[in-house]
Amino acid sequence: MEQGCVIEETKGNIKIIRLNRPRKKNAINNEMYIRVTKILNDAATDDEILIVVLTGTGDFYSSGNDFNSSNDVPTSDLSTSLREFINAFIKFPKILVAIVNGPAIGIAATTLPLCDFVFASENAYFYTPFTKLRIVAEGCSTVTFPKLMGARKAMEMLIMNYKMSAQEALNCGLINYVYKNDELQVKAWNKITEISNLPSDSVLTTKRLIRKFDMDKLLETNILELQELQRIAYPNVNSKL
Repeated sequence: MEQGCVIEETKGNIKIIRLNRPRKKNAINNEMYIRVTKILNDAATDDEILIVVLTGTGDFYSSGNDFNSSNDVPTSDLSTSLREFINAFIKFPKILVAIVNGPAIGIAATTLPLCDFVFASENAYFYTPFTKLRIVAEGCSTVTFPKLMGARKAMEMLIMNYKMSAQEALNCGLINYVYKNDELQVKAWNKITEISNLPSDSVLTTKRLIRKFDMDKLLETNILELQELQRIAYPNVNSKL
């Protein structure tokens, strides 16, 4: 992996994961999937960590999957990495926050509903051009998008390649807050600090109760989506997810 493609930092009870490929608009390659998954899984069992914050370097949160580098990775390996990456979001028992500092595309957008809080710049947009790319939706978005924004808007996003503005994402519940670009970091971190100072047992128990009834459905959906993705994108490859 390129040096520093994923930057990990700890501040008190907060773990920060920064996607750091600004020249590639923070596109995620296979080794980055593996690295982020490991950080999330390690944080899940670290009693010193209450919150994990995901963000990107530069003017993009992430442009999604790095299709160029994906061509160099065996299909079975990439499928496994994607499944485990998404599962890490689904199963994460602590508070998961995204600071969306710019556009979120593909898997960078579809994993946002799996976060607990999402703070976005007014310059951000949310774009899932799966059919344009001749593939199918992932990140459990076939379940989470209709639940958050309604079936009709989800159809626009996942089939019609609709590009959603930050304000519309706020209105439909995809994100929690929109801030001016020059205020994003300060205001988002004020909220994160507020959460970090709350009683951890109360916070984590509440999250567990909110999320518990959806977990099995999301894990099953992840498998089904990736099976269909593999069927369409790699029709001549036989691999079990």
